[in-house]
Amino acid sequence: MTKRDAKDEKKAPKLRFKGFTDDWEHGQVKDIAKRITRKNKNNESNLPLTISAQDGLMAQENFFDKQVASKDLSNYLLLYKGDFAYNKSYSNGYPYGAVKRLEHYDSGVVSSLYITFKPITVDSDFLAEYYEATNWHKEIYKRAAEGARNHGLLNITANDFFEGSIVYPKNLSEQKRIGSLFQNLDRTITLHEEKQKQLEQLKKGLSQKLFADKIGFPEIRFKGFGVPWEQCKFGNLFKFLQNNTLSRASLNNENGYGQNVHYGDVLIKYHEILDTSKIRLDYIPSKDTVDKYKKSFLENGDIIIADTAEDETVGKCTEILGLTKQKVISGLHTIPVRPKRKFAPGYLGFYLNSNAYHNQLRPLMQGIKVTSISKSSIKNTKVMYPVDLDEQDKISKMLINMDSLISANQQKIDQLKSLKQALLQQMFI
Repeated sequence: MTKRDAKDEKKAPKLRFKGFTDDWEHGQVKDIAKRITRKNKNNESNLPLTISAQDGLMAQENFFDKQVASKDLSNYLLLYKGDFAYNKSYSNGYPYGAVKRLEHYDSGVVSSLYITFKPITVDSDFLAEYYEATNWHKEIYKRAAEGARNHGLLNITANDFFEGSIVYPKNLSEQKRIGSLFQNLDRTITLHEEKQKQLEQLKKGLSQKLFADKIGFPEIRFKGFGVPWEQCKFGNLFKFLQNNTLSRASLNNENGYGQNVHYGDVLIKYHEILDTSKIRLDYIPSKDTVDKYKKSFLENGDIIIADTAEDETVGKCTEILGLTKQKVISGLHTIPVRPKRKFAPGYLGFYLNSNAYHNQLRPLMQGIKVTSISKSSIKNTKVMYPVDLDEQDKISKMLINMDSLISANQQKIDQLKSLKQALLQQMFI
């Protein structure tokens, strides 16, 4: 290991628990961990693992939706719960590879390309969080033969890894306090993520039951409404507007004469409702271009349908709300439409994205790598809706409230993750 000038070595992190003042130890990974080289020669485990940046060591079948390891697992490294593995390949958020602890299974196997080890003189929870901090990557990068990669792997040997530096508190109690803090924070994040999945599933279930079937009656209905829903051909219910053909490169996010709704954002970024008072749209810098589409400036209640996607999300749409004086135009690969009759705000956005409607689009989709749907196909689909605007409004508000709960919970998750990153930077060297 290259010796550092003593004055360059930090002796303690910026943020510590009260009562701990000793300098942290500057050592090598081999001082605190033992390399694991045990092979799965007796096929003790038939569970090949991979490293996920989000979920740690997890089954390949869950990560890839298939097993990518060879059928013969006897030459793979055998890990038990609590063991660590370093994958030298790039992971999302881990440009120099990720180190993760096996937590979700009692045992599993990894490729011999992984570097595997277990802690011997430091607290396991502390070490797990130490490798979530980014500082340790710096030396790994230096040791990777000037950053060279081989087939996507960092060019670093096991000896290089174990001779790498590690900085940790000598006091085991301080290690445990730090490890426990982050473990509790991780559990809190996990609980909110599980809650998020439950909320999203609840919304999905409501969306399937709140909209009417072909007979004209929804499975769940608000009290006081009993009249069958109306059914109308899409082409008779909507007026088709003109969209522009501007690429993303033709737009900017600073200023212009009008604003644009991009189909990629409809597919990925926007939900059933696009509230333009809360979301900043890209600008169109050309006045001539904006003037050309003045007859198709969007209005509140208009629907923008993405007519192209790489999967069956084609046909996903968003309903425009929150417009005041903005000049907004529907962009490339979109089909903008305007209802010919009045609907409660948000109803169409939720209905047209529900399975009750979207299932009609699946047999109409064309293409293999890129899927598309045409205006002529959409015109012949059927739209179901309650005649009573009050019933439409109740459906819309219920789903808007669900979205608010989902959004608030996601904000909590983001805040907790930001807090964790800030603490990782302050509590480790």
